[in-house]
This record gives sequence, structure tokens and C-alpha cells, in this order.
Amino acid sequence: MSDCNDELPKNSTPAIRVLAMPKDANPTGDIFGGWIISHVDTAGAVAAMKRSGGRVATVAVNNFEFKKPVFVGDLVSCYAEILKVGRTSMTIKVIAYAERDSIEKCVIKVTEATIVYVALDENRKPRPVDG
Repeated sequence: MSDCNDELPKNSTPAIRVLAMPKDANPTGDIFGGWIISHVDTAGAVAAMKRSGGRVATVAVNNFEFKKPVFVGDLVSCYAEILKVGRTSMTIKVIAYAERDSIEKCVIKVTEATIVYVALDENRKPRPVDG
């Protein structure tokens, strides 16, 4: 399989992992882009919540690139990396990989995104990340 050149990041734990199911696919068997966007955003939010110690909200998607399709049965792992921390916001890079064909151990980078989250207080107002 020529697309199976990628590897999962070593010494790193995915923010989330999810199995692509038939209900998430369009009539041709490809997973809907919105399904992937939702999981990538969730993975970024997990990293942002851990870093800020509380509630966060997505405020911007600076980049979102679909590199390869995701298919029913793929195990999608989303890895999040904090790129920048401001006073109330964080920029997170999320890379999603699909593990396909367990016999061949096929790993494919399918999506890459850069997303900005803002830390929120109990009134849903911006708060300092370290506060």
C-alpha cells in the first residue's frame, strides 16, 4: 500500500481516538469532512482544557487541511500540540492519523489543523490561561 508511509508519533499519546463507523460515511464510503472536523476540534479542546485548567471555546480555525480520505473501519487518532499560549488564548496544532488494515499496520496522516481556543471563566468570559 503506497499511502502507508506515515507513522504514529512516538512517545506521544493521542488526545482522542475514534473508530469511523458506517453512519459517519457518505454514500461512496468516505467519512464526512464534518465528522473529522468535529473530532479534530475536540482533540484540540482536550489539550487546551488541560493546559488552561478549565473550560475553553474554539475561536478560530487558522488552517484545516484534508490530506487523505478516512474510510469506514479506520481508527482515527488525533494528536494535539500546543504551539502558542497567550494571555487568554492558545493555538493548538492537531494532526489526525488513520490506522487502516490491521494486518499491514497501515498508518496514514489524514488531516492537519491549527485551531485557536480561549480560556473561559464560570461566566463564559475570557480568563487568563494561567489563572
